[in-house]
Amino acid sequence: MRHTHRFLTLSLVAGSLFAANRSSTLGADAEPKKSAWETSAAAGLTLTRGNSDTLLATVSLDTKRKWEKDEALAGIAGGYGKNDSKESAEFVKAFAQYNHLFSERFYGGLRLDGNYDGIAKLDYRATLSPLAGYYFIKSTRTSLSAEAGPSLVTEKYQGQSSKTYLGARFAEKFEHKLTDSTKIWQSLEYLPRVDRWAQKFIITAEVGIDTAITKQWSLRVVAQDIRDSEPIPGNKKNDLRLIAGTAYKF
Repeated sequence: MRHTHRFLTLSLVAGSLFAANRSSTLGADAEPKKSAWETSAAAGLTLTRGNSDTLLATVSLDTKRKWEKDEALAGIAGGYGKNDSKESAEFVKAFAQYNHLFSERFYGGLRLDGNYDGIAKLDYRATLSPLAGYYFIKSTRTSLSAEAGPSLVTEKYQGQSSKTYLGARFAEKFEHKLTDSTKIWQSLEYLPRVDRWAQKFIITAEVGIDTAITKQWSLRVVAQDIRDSEPIPGNKKNDLRLIAGTAYKF
């Protein structure tokens, strides 16, 4: 029941974000018909019965908006899974980022990340990161950017006291439209602790493909890999997720 409540909470938060975004869009009658915000919701479900008894459900909501000199993006995602009555996934992650462009390619910004992972026994991790970034490629079909900056990290694992430390954040993101209906993307983030650079770090990588089947519906496959150099004792350093599902664009 504890896990059900967490997953329902995630769903309610995602629904609230969508409702708020949708309301602002409908209220702007004087604006162009196309919403200024680009929002997509995705869901995946894997269920097997017989020789194996597994369940994996994931949901996510992402939104972004661009102005002439500013960019805003935010998202929330979560998942819950079981394998032969044993929990195999239980996570919630969210982020919000705001960028200001000083030129066509150079920008500065602020990013906030939050993470919870029941399998990794991570109660919470909050990361606040001022950043400087640069678009190496910026076209209608392709974008490649990199950003870096200091980070303030607060985290707590089950059975341990909370810790706050100064970190650094290095990240890059690539996105390319193969066709008008298919896009691929890749991202990599490296978050080390400044005073223990080689011993304490977190690396997060993602690669995905999204193919439209209608104007608004699409199918997508996403692979995520998270490496924690110092997990809680008894846990592995690496977590790999492969998520297949459908997405709806608003």
